[in-house]
Amino acid sequence: MAPPLLEIRKLSIHFHADYGVVKAISEANLRIGREEIVGLVGESGCGKTTIARAILRVIPTPPGEIQEGVILFDGQDLLRLAPQQMEQEIRGSAITFIPQEPLLSLNPVFKIRTQITDLLFWKARQEASGNSWTGRMGRTWRYLRPWAANLDRSSLEPIVEMFREVQIPAPLLQLNKLPHELSGGQRQRIMIAMALLTHPRLIIADEPTTALDVTVQAQIIRLLKKLVRERGVSVLFITHDLGVAKEICDRIVVLYAGQEMESAPRDHFFERPCHPYTRGLLDSLPNVRGKIVDIPGEVPNLISPPAACRFHPRCDRVQPICREQRPPAHEITSGHWVRCFNPIQYGAR
Repeated sequence: MAPPLLEIRKLSIHFHADYGVVKAISEANLRIGREEIVGLVGESGCGKTTIARAILRVIPTPPGEIQEGVILFDGQDLLRLAPQQMEQEIRGSAITFIPQEPLLSLNPVFKIRTQITDLLFWKARQEASGNSWTGRMGRTWRYLRPWAANLDRSSLEPIVEMFREVQIPAPLLQLNKLPHELSGGQRQRIMIAMALLTHPRLIIADEPTTALDVTVQAQIIRLLKKLVRERGVSVLFITHDLGVAKEICDRIVVLYAGQEMESAPRDHFFERPCHPYTRGLLDSLPNVRGKIVDIPGEVPNLISPPAACRFHPRCDRVQPICREQRPPAHEITSGHWVRCFNPIQYGAR
């Protein structure tokens, strides 16, 4: 088996607040293969975005603190990199980010062209300051030098080509607009273009379709799948929408209260869920009978979370050992892992 592009091992993250220490992530594990789209799913507040911020090394300290763990990107532990190296070589270059709401990420008073060129120029200067003149951004920097004085059409050609690739019509026209003059789908395509301009190896997409209508959601999903196939990038796709995850992901990881519960290929996840929490998530989806089934109980308080398996207070298959130990990861079948002492057997829903 080829080594993964990204691997998280036993990651624990705490946040120090006035009312106590929030144990947001507890020994979480995650693997993303090369050219793979991995969905990270779970209820709001389960730690999905916290893991994304840990990968990018943007957790504010204080109040955040990474207690333990490693985040290996192509064999290199991101948590051990110097801040300058992380800034120059990884964040915004090798690993990029697509936010949930582009309108909150784009500056409302500057045209799109100004924001994109400023971003690329800043990244090029970051790499240039590290004396790395032979890489992609060193070459991009030579393109960008004239832009600072005169942003003409020829200088914008790399951005225009990227806009065409993400299916933005009339690219030059859109570049000269302010963010509020664009539709939600156009703004999200622009964020995808910005994420791709530095030729990343991994894209973290944090619920990128949540604010879009169903038709535009489908377009963005098709676009992301096409770009992954053509460019060979990997994607960590964070979502709480299982319908979207089914459409776009190759594999799905379930997170609950800061712990991963199950990791499975997409078809196994939806057809043969093994963890009681996974089954509860799938049973809570709307169905043709109009019956809504929720998961009994409440999400735990992460200042004083349940010991061992954090789902055990809500689990209908709980055993005494579930209150004493966190279950080890058990491989049910090839690529399908579950952390449960009493998993659901195949064919049993």
